[in-house]
Amino acid sequence: MDPLLVLLGIATFLVAGLVKGTLGLGLPTVAIGLLSLVVPPATAAAVLMVPSLVTNVWQALAGPAIRPLLARLGPMLGASAAGTLLGAWLFGAPGPAAVPLLGAALILYALLGFFRLPLVVRPETEPWLGPLAGLATGLVTAATGVFVIPAVPYLAALGLSRDALVQSLGLSFTVSTAALGVGLLGARVLDFWLLGVSVAALLPTFAGVVAGQWLRGRVSAETFRLGFLVGLLLLGAHLALARLL
Repeated sequence: MDPLLVLLGIATFLVAGLVKGTLGLGLPTVAIGLLSLVVPPATAAAVLMVPSLVTNVWQALAGPAIRPLLARLGPMLGASAAGTLLGAWLFGAPGPAAVPLLGAALILYALLGFFRLPLVVRPETEPWLGPLAGLATGLVTAATGVFVIPAVPYLAALGLSRDALVQSLGLSFTVSTAALGVGLLGARVLDFWLLGVSVAALLPTFAGVVAGQWLRGRVSAETFRLGFLVGLLLLGAHLALARLL
């Protein structure tokens, strides 16, 4: 294996873990966005499997409200899993065409964060809007390997407490990661070698998460949020335009 590629992988998961530890999300967004600069998106998604699943299960179980959240979000989570599997069947593994799609998803996510759009989901709309958001998230996950759009804006619009929101993100990301893993196995992208690389990526990921948790109490959350969004916007623009240049 190319030593430079190994160093890039370690740095990528350190940075992605740092973002995850600080904000509670962003691991797949940062990791796949950076890795897709040097490897196919499907390979990047496969390498992310173990770190993403482990950190998201940890995040989902850390809060006190898992049962009420599962009852409330169950239809959305089920639709997300179904959408991911449907997308894997329709699109196959994320391929070269996923790169500009991923860039567009990152740009959209960054713009939503910049403008702080006052999205609110009314309780009476949850029975149909939740599954719709889950299905759309699943299709985007299958196409790009990233599962933040539209799941994160939808969950943020539910008016949950901070702890419940972080836990709901963990639940959503866990389901999406597991479903994407099944899709990658079906597409014969995730093999034993990549699984071993994914397990090895746990160490820098956890180091980054711990550093992010330390950083969270010492740096203004708003300053870090703005820096993160600027980085996502630039990375998204690069990926979206890469095939045109």
